[in-house]
Amino acid sequence: MRHLLPVILLGSLFAIAPLFLSDYWISQLSIYLIYGLLALSLSLVWGYGGILCFGQAVFFGIGAYVMAVMTKGMILPGLTHTFIGLIAAVTASVLFAIALGYFLFAGKGISGPYLAIVTLAIAIVLERLMSNWYALGGYNGLLDIPPMNIGLFGFDFELWDSIPIFYTLLIVVFVIFLGLSILTRSSYGMLLTALKTHPERLAFFGFSVLQLRLSVFALSAGIAGFAGALFVTVDGFASPTLIGFTLSTEILIWVALGGKEMLMAAFLGAIATRFAESWLSEIFGDYWILALGLAFMASVVLLPKGLIATPLSALAKKLKIRL
Repeated sequence: MRHLLPVILLGSLFAIAPLFLSDYWISQLSIYLIYGLLALSLSLVWGYGGILCFGQAVFFGIGAYVMAVMTKGMILPGLTHTFIGLIAAVTASVLFAIALGYFLFAGKGISGPYLAIVTLAIAIVLERLMSNWYALGGYNGLLDIPPMNIGLFGFDFELWDSIPIFYTLLIVVFVIFLGLSILTRSSYGMLLTALKTHPERLAFFGFSVLQLRLSVFALSAGIAGFAGALFVTVDGFASPTLIGFTLSTEILIWVALGGKEMLMAAFLGAIATRFAESWLSEIFGDYWILALGLAFMASVVLLPKGLIATPLSALAKKLKIRL
């Protein structure tokens, strides 16, 4: 279980962060935790499963919109609790991923750049669809989404203040983080490695490549949908930008900069990049995205394992710890 110690240590550092931050940065860090969870979902399917999904924001957006319409009572007015919304959001994301996965992977299937192009195209199409779906707010999105309610058995306990929101998200995100860390080092994780490196050999030994791809694709989508559902409870707003091209591209940059083959690096990559965006936008104005793009290209060429994964791997090797 030594490989879980770095995750526990990282969670502990986040737990004491509010002692040194203002309310504004605590709120920002809460959002960054959700983005980190989204990065974990892409790291799982891309770095471990070998499936380059260029439309990961699709599942994030589906989770966000389903959570919004459920908690606002737009579908079932009597079932508006946060937990019901979370279940519905994850279920919708997983079912969409399974249906899409059969289309992408069944038969000979598609992979590599073709898969990336198809998933990106789906993100663009869905973003345009949501922009013109006026029952869901159209381009303006859905406003006044209820906050997170963690009360049970008829008792309401809505989270409004930044501190309880932060610690609730911290617990949820790091429980999932620990679960993924255990999963990727289990026999299932070994199958994912084989799926990424030698799928033909995996099929030769009697394993279903289609089922494995569908399982990791659906699991990744469920985590992304869960992150989207959490996002709208904190932000109070769901818009077509949560499901489209821009966010899908940003997620890819977060994970690639951090390191797609290491969960911790992908998680930290998302948070570090979001912090850097605030800093770069102050320095470069509207050209901050160009600076981020240059950093991405430099990382791909000079440090293909990731800007964060490379030093973390070296440190872990010295300490004889697997990350």
